[in-house]
Amino acid sequence: MKKALLLIISSLYFSYAVAQVSVEAAIDSIEMFIGEQVHVTVKATMKEGSEAIFPVFQPTQQLTPGVEVLNSTELGVKGKENGIVERSVVYTLTSFDDTLYYLPPFVVKVDGKPYESKSLALKVLGVEVDTTRVDQFFGPKDVQDNPFLWSEWSPLFWLSVLMLIISSLGYYLYLRFRDNKPIISSIRIVKRLLPHQKAMKEIEQIKADKMVTSENQKEYYTKLTETLRKYIEERYGFRAMEMTSSEIIERLTASQDQQALDELRQLFTTADLVKFAKYSTMINENDANLVSAIDFINQTKLENVPTEETVKPQLTEEQVRSQKTRSVLKWIITAIAVVSVGILIYVVYATYQLLS
Repeated sequence: MKKALLLIISSLYFSYAVAQVSVEAAIDSIEMFIGEQVHVTVKATMKEGSEAIFPVFQPTQQLTPGVEVLNSTELGVKGKENGIVERSVVYTLTSFDDTLYYLPPFVVKVDGKPYESKSLALKVLGVEVDTTRVDQFFGPKDVQDNPFLWSEWSPLFWLSVLMLIISSLGYYLYLRFRDNKPIISSIRIVKRLLPHQKAMKEIEQIKADKMVTSENQKEYYTKLTETLRKYIEERYGFRAMEMTSSEIIERLTASQDQQALDELRQLFTTADLVKFAKYSTMINENDANLVSAIDFINQTKLENVPTEETVKPQLTEEQVRSQKTRSVLKWIITAIAVVSVGILIYVVYATYQLLS
């Protein structure tokens, strides 16, 4: 009686344990084109702590003739209620024959006991080919040769690197050249008026200001004599501005017409009287002195004298050295630019020759 009771309890426990283990398999698509891939998910439901061993396939191993297993991916363990867990593995399949395949059950061993999933079906579809246009289909290509050899391209590569280095150096030197303040050493051509032209210009200004008829005779004679002194100083080369009227006449006596000197002496004498002795002149006397000044200038003027003067700047020794350095730097930058452009042209031309 006791043996029968134990047998019944064992059978019930075994039935309960079996009921807690199940294996399911599902495919994501029952149809595919030749060469495509489908995924079969195998799930094993069991008690927590149970050991499950899923089928293992080598890459390209056939599950059934015509269907290959590419790889398998473990999805891990997922907990459920009442101490039940679920473990899943995904198998990736492919096929290259268009037919209907029967996929055998997947066998999973749980605690050493095998459990099978249901069987599956897979329909592999072929690709329709228009055999009436054979000219549009091309056969397999031969193995292609390497399009280039490193031995052919390496000189161009290193030349390009050299060009970049040289160009960078040239740009750096250009920045140094640009940021340094340039030394201006250009020769200037200065146009100047001749002494008699300056004097006549000032006399015309005296006329324009109507100083001849002005009541301020001192200002008129001061302006007129200063104009003559400047003219004499530039014309004859002695310091007439610092000399007295008599000293000027004495210096001019040896080289000038006596009549012109008499008129000039009379002009200076009148001017001295007006400026220092408060002498008052008549208007006609002012006009006569103005005419005397103009006659003296016209009689003594030199016309065949160059009116342009070349002015050369005077540079310090340090500026001369800096100028030479900038000149050398300019030639170096130009040479670097020419070399860089030459290398660039050669690299472009050689590249075109290799590609054509």
